[in-house]
Amino acid sequence: MKGFVVARFLRVSVARLLLLIFRTRTYGADRIPSGGALLAGNHISYMDPILLWCASPRPVHFMAKRELWESRIIGWALLRLWAFPITRGEPDRHAITTATELLRAGELVGVFPEGTRQTEAGDPLGEAQGGTAFIGLRAEAPIVPVAFVGTDDVWPRGARFPRLARTAIHFGEPVYPLSIEPDAGRKQRVEAITRVIMERIGAELDQARR
Repeated sequence: MKGFVVARFLRVSVARLLLLIFRTRTYGADRIPSGGALLAGNHISYMDPILLWCASPRPVHFMAKRELWESRIIGWALLRLWAFPITRGEPDRHAITTATELLRAGELVGVFPEGTRQTEAGDPLGEAQGGTAFIGLRAEAPIVPVAFVGTDDVWPRGARFPRLARTAIHFGEPVYPLSIEPDAGRKQRVEAITRVIMERIGAELDQARR
């Protein structure tokens, strides 16, 4: 990957500092396969993409809601931090194409299947959308389940600023979309892959809490 000088500098400086500040422990990072892969995690805090961006052994491209690009400063920064816009609530062909091209080029793409942060106590996983499975199937890319623990204590919904707390990121064994119900139609395959992804994320959450 060429360019992105700002992001590369931050990865070796500020990113390491943030991981120390929030005492982030990373488990199973060696499970991320070489080449393109989707990193699919539960979403409980604004800190989820930030810490994953910092902790991943390789650079991660994130989809970010298009509204963030309405701010010139934020939009300028996001473009230089390996992010690209997505329109939420509807199929975004441009975002899907961008993600697919990145995956086929051997890059990592971070996604949150639930689409938004979950806040219900005792139910950390919400209803997943099919976009993650669809992209993985389209790009023929593995999907790595990721579990975030403690990030909701760092930056809970409604808080203006993050707080100090211990965090952890667990990576699970990759899910290979092409191997799941290969004889079914695309809609059925997307649904089946989505179920497997969420089950794997849930299993990593259970493991992380032990």
